[in-house]
Amino acid sequence: MKSKSILLGMGLALLLAACGPKDADIQKEITTKISTLPGVEATVKDGVATISGTCKDDAFKQNAETIVKGIKGVKSVVNNCEILAPELEPVKAVPVQVNADNVLSSSVTAIVKSYSGVSASVVNGVVTLKGNIKRNQLPALIKSVQGLKPKKVENKLTIK
Repeated sequence: MKSKSILLGMGLALLLAACGPKDADIQKEITTKISTLPGVEATVKDGVATISGTCKDDAFKQNAETIVKGIKGVKSVVNNCEILAPELEPVKAVPVQVNADNVLSSSVTAIVKSYSGVSASVVNGVVTLKGNIKRNQLPALIKSVQGLKPKKVENKLTIK
């Protein structure tokens, strides 16, 4: 009698297990539910759903996973969706505008006045610095002259 009860219990357990949703049925329901998510697909094997495809962002990816997890018979979900990198617009290079010699010359002259022993000349957008300067003054002078956007700065200064 005891062995009959055990056999009956095991038979009932197998019957209940066999009545659970089959992979094909789960697959069909997943396909229906995620059809609104372009670029995403899923496969099912032994109740484990694997999602693949491309998602526009992490929220989209998580939404796909949540939908699949909510389907009866899905034991677990493997989410292999890839998130697309955002498309960046190429940065357009801004052309450097070179100041005309007369404007450049007057601006350079105004800067050089504050540095005794330094003179400057401008020819075809190229500024040539000559004379003597203290080491600690050189970086500020060069930066100021380059700020005027010449074609080139030729440093022929002697450091004291």
